[in-house]
Amino acid sequence: MSRIVVVGSINMDLVTQAPRFVGPGETILGERFLTVPGGKGANQAVAAARLGAQVALVGALGRDGFGEQLHAGLMAEHVDLTHVARLDDCASGTASITVAGGENQIIVVPGANARVTPADVEAARSLIERADAVLVQMEIPLDTVEATVRLGHRLGVPVILNPAPAQKLPTDWLKLARYVTPNQHELAILLGADPVEDFETLMRRAPCPVVLTRGGEGAWYREQGEPLHQAGFKVDVVDSTGAGDTFNAALAVFLKQGLPEAVRRACAAAALSVTKLGAQGGMPTVGELEMFLA
Repeated sequence: MSRIVVVGSINMDLVTQAPRFVGPGETILGERFLTVPGGKGANQAVAAARLGAQVALVGALGRDGFGEQLHAGLMAEHVDLTHVARLDDCASGTASITVAGGENQIIVVPGANARVTPADVEAARSLIERADAVLVQMEIPLDTVEATVRLGHRLGVPVILNPAPAQKLPTDWLKLARYVTPNQHELAILLGADPVEDFETLMRRAPCPVVLTRGGEGAWYREQGEPLHQAGFKVDVVDSTGAGDTFNAALAVFLKQGLPEAVRRACAAAALSVTKLGAQGGMPTVGELEMFLA
């Protein structure tokens, strides 16, 4: 069983489906409202747990109604929440999402996610040093992301950095990550490059190994030499939300089997995830993945 530590965000997604987007000062009637557990950290933790890993999450929640729901949901997925702080003076993170005409508009309020600190990462050192891989994203403060990458490097534990939402990062600590897992647009931002530049050229310029995702086309990966391609799996797409988080989780869970096999399984898990509604709702179990690959 793989041991995975995830350092990242926990949100409640507040989703409104509407016939169209509203203008300033305007009120319209929506079609549907639902609350959905989210946040890239929580999503990746749930995906890894369903794929059979022993998972611990480092993050923060408020002591509010959303915090209680999110905490209970993660516990039900058997995620270790020992290092998820419960804050009395801060609300849990939220993402207000309006969906209309196949597009969406999103307002994220980080809340407790903005209070995840390098000290929280250091407090989880004993878990991290025993981990097979660490996953971190960029919906928490950048100094906390950096602290995660640096600690993993010092301890000899592979850190997978999912650079989303993307921003340009310093080369001196970016090169300490074992892998970065952007899409083409994110990789260009990460390197401060032109987003229309050929993605294979961008991969060669990166200061650390890259696993680059391209949706249904699959993934390209490079440790040294030329980028290699893992084709995507053809499925009927219902909802692509959470596919990237599923990919990253599977990459971490199966990394012990070698990068090519981990990328193959990550592409398959991501493909399975888009066949059902919802981010966490579509994430496959290890049994479903094995049946799909068979």
